[in-house]
Amino acid sequence: MKLIGVDIGGSHISAAHVDLRDGKVVFHNFQEAHVNTFGDQDSIIRVWSKVILLASNNSKDIKVGIAMPGPFDYEKGISLIKDQGKMASLYQLSVKDLLADSLEISPSQIEFTNDAEAFLAGESYAGAGKEFQNSMGITLGTGLGSAIKVHDVVKDAKLWTAPFRDGIAEDYLGTAWFVNYSFEHFGLQVSGVKDLLDERFDSAISKQIFETFGRALGEFLFPYLIRLHSEGVVLGGKISLAGDHYLPTTSSYLETMGYPVLINRSILGERSALIGACLTFI
Repeated sequence: MKLIGVDIGGSHISAAHVDLRDGKVVFHNFQEAHVNTFGDQDSIIRVWSKVILLASNNSKDIKVGIAMPGPFDYEKGISLIKDQGKMASLYQLSVKDLLADSLEISPSQIEFTNDAEAFLAGESYAGAGKEFQNSMGITLGTGLGSAIKVHDVVKDAKLWTAPFRDGIAEDYLGTAWFVNYSFEHFGLQVSGVKDLLDERFDSAISKQIFETFGRALGEFLFPYLIRLHSEGVVLGGKISLAGDHYLPTTSSYLETMGYPVLINRSILGERSALIGACLTFI
């Protein structure tokens, strides 16, 4: 029976036949597509199903592991997403049953995993987290994703709403922070991290912004690393790609606080979630 790993986001889906062999992974038939998740349920399910079928070569002898953002009832396969606009037409519906009907397979052949959890599980199996028994997984992008690994158990940490400074963690550790900080402190309009890396952008200002971000990341991580006895952090998401500009500050802060740990950037990238979503079947 083929394992099909699927990663569903707010505007995309990717899928592949995932062949897991003794800590190594081979991907076959990798597929991806843009999805208008503001659409009706039928059109969303239709695109998702098409990509999964392409990845599986139209086989019904499959098990489908799906990494999905929350809020979501992962056990029952019911979407609880309603306030973000995206996927609103699926609110309180059984995505598991809708996909099973569309794919013409049994609902028992489909399992869902939180996307941050799938990221850390995948990297721990075959990527940047293989060396850690206890670790934290952090994805930095439009929002903040988090997961924890203690020995062989990986769980969604749901830290995006954790109290931090004058608000919650996501206020300081996502794209919106870069946009707001750049405007409030320098009067500059940026759309995200990419603008700060443009060669035309004032390097002294970008350095200051990144160092401020790196300090915030260190402050945020420190108490959880201590509490969980974590040996390291696995970092993913679009903002992790600029890690050279802020991770030295993060590491320096943690060292000053007496808890230096390795911070490894994702090796597998977006494919880590495809692996993590399949691990529920093995």
